[in-house]
Amino acid sequence: MRISALLGLMALIIPKIEAIPPWMDATVKQEQPQDEGMAYNSLELGSYDPNLDNYDLNNYEVQTIKSDYGDLTPKTKVGTLVPSTTSVSTKTEMTTMAPRTSTAITTPSIYKLISSLTAQGLPTCLICVCLGTSVYCDDTDLERIPPLPRETTYLYARFNHIRQIQTGDFKGLRKLKRIDLSGNSISTIEDDAFLLPDLQELIIPENKLVSLPRLPVSLMRLDAQLNNLQSSGILPENFRELRKLQFLYLSDNKLDYIPVPLPSSLRSLHLQNNHIQTIPEDTFCDTQDHKHIRRALEDIRLDGNPINLSLFPNAYFCLPRLPIGSYN
Repeated sequence: MRISALLGLMALIIPKIEAIPPWMDATVKQEQPQDEGMAYNSLELGSYDPNLDNYDLNNYEVQTIKSDYGDLTPKTKVGTLVPSTTSVSTKTEMTTMAPRTSTAITTPSIYKLISSLTAQGLPTCLICVCLGTSVYCDDTDLERIPPLPRETTYLYARFNHIRQIQTGDFKGLRKLKRIDLSGNSISTIEDDAFLLPDLQELIIPENKLVSLPRLPVSLMRLDAQLNNLQSSGILPENFRELRKLQFLYLSDNKLDYIPVPLPSSLRSLHLQNNHIQTIPEDTFCDTQDHKHIRRALEDIRLDGNPINLSLFPNAYFCLPRLPIGSYN
């Protein structure tokens, strides 16, 4: 009888114990004192992995990007980052910037949002990465050159949707030495846009240019490959005054002839894959001075043009090396 009664009592108690909520169970466990050594040994460390590859750092760059500004951006209060006059409603801004759902904001959507805010005059370093005097705006869905810090020395705005370069885009940037706009959709450049006193490198390949603007005398490298440049779009005497120009890359365009006169400082001339069919004798050499040797110009590429280079032997007598191309 006692055994049967005991078993019946246990049958009533056990379901009650199992029904205790987990949080109460955790509370009970915390109330039980443990030896400090036993508590340390009971820690579950199996899930700890010091390898950063296992962590999601997608949002890290966006959150910490402002730490790379240095002293380039003005000190702006948080309350002024989103002006009250913006056309985006407050509800939309709050939903976009801090969604309540578990879905994370994708990096492209953040770039588009900040790009629209940058167009309203906000600091460019919200969307671009500013390191020292270099500004990196690659692949950020830009449609125009953003306002740049006055101390900018190097600008990289590759692989965006920029279609036009205006004179005021680089106004006041007297220290700018390199502009890289590769892989955009630029079709027009205002004539004075790049007349900067210290500009040394202008890199604009893979765009839609049919002509070149005026170029600064300080230029050392011009890369305008893979455009739609035509000979009529290059001003006569455009390169004569560029006495520091060493590298001129105009391959994969629609040029009918070699743009002359070429500065004596030139070391490398790439004109492959154009429509060049002839070479005048004074293109490279001074026909009045047969003793002159143009020692600097050692790299000339004319391959991929419909021209037989063997038909113009008098055009190369002053060169240290023959141009690369077809001699058949």
